Amino acid sequence: MRKTNCEENVSLRLAVNTNELPLILGCGKDTAVKIGTEARARLQIGKRVLWNLEKIQDYLNSVSEG
Repeated sequence: MRKTNCEENVSLRLAVNTNELPLILGCGKDTAVKIGTEARARLQIGKRVLWNLEKIQDYLNSVSEG
């Protein structure tokens, strides 16, 4: 199995796994999962959990000031 590199072009990806999400958001794992959950961005396929980056971006835009 190929290991994913978080430094790949994230703008081309639709979803990331739970280990990559905090690196993209620049926060801890617990906070990243909380943001993803509040954004209703959690995707579960079998045992694998992915996070929809578009939903997270929309959520962050809606809760940010200005």
